[in-house]
Amino acid sequence: MKKVILSAFVIVSFVAYALAQKSGIASNGGLALQPNNQNSSLTQSQLKASNTPSGSAAVTNNKYKDGSYTGNSANAYYGNVQVVAVISGGKITDVQFLDYPQDRQTSQEINSQAAPMLKSEAIQVQSANVDIISGATLTSQAFQQSLQSALTQAGA
Repeated sequence: MKKVILSAFVIVSFVAYALAQKSGIASNGGLALQPNNQNSSLTQSQLKASNTPSGSAAVTNNKYKDGSYTGNSANAYYGNVQVVAVISGGKITDVQFLDYPQDRQTSQEINSQAAPMLKSEAIQVQSANVDIISGATLTSQAFQQSLQSALTQAGA
């Protein structure tokens, strides 16, 4: 009888887990984070075309020249990471993801959480030297590479 009850419990637990995964309920307290594919109203070709600094002169007192700079695409094993660094007032004001691994459910879950953290830290530290996120190591490293290539264009 104990084996039947235990087996029933295992089956019910598995079904509940499967339903939770299918409905998008993540193991982070029920909050389902979804990847944001709408980085801005600009298209990728418009962003690439805007790699020249806006305004007539570079900012002299700050680290970077104002403008939008598209980084190189970097391999993150399960897909590529490519970002655009937006510089205003000589500082990083935004980092937009053009591409990141998202074709697998696991990649979507990992990167929907990692991308905002990487973006936030890059803006905070004003460089591509961000901490690697545990569980998103390859995405973090590819983010660093793509952002660094964008910042190099911006005069870093």
